[in-house]
Amino acid sequence: MGSVKEVTDASFNADVLESDKPVLVDFWAEWCGPCRQVAPVLEQIAQEHGDKITIVKMNIDKEPKTSQVYGVMQIPTMNVYKGGEVVKQIMGAKPKAAMLKELKDFI
Repeated sequence: MGSVKEVTDASFNADVLESDKPVLVDFWAEWCGPCRQVAPVLEQIAQEHGDKITIVKMNIDKEPKTSQVYGVMQIPTMNVYKGGEVVKQIMGAKPKAAMLKELKDFI
């Protein structure tokens, strides 16, 4: 099921805030090593649990507006949105088991 797609400042409302299921937004940048480490973990979780949670990426260099609105100061930052609100924030790259534990309430 599903893989991680890229969202933009323009598509954020429709793709994230108006989603009928929880959405994890991975705020990242190409120059960020830990962001590259966590990407395949998020891809696996998206494939295994895509029916329960949507996982998307937002490049903060290309799409700076949304990350500023949500006060993203360091990356990777992963916010889980549910009903248009941030319900969880995960900071830094984590192994898959730790990510699954962080997301247990949503998957």
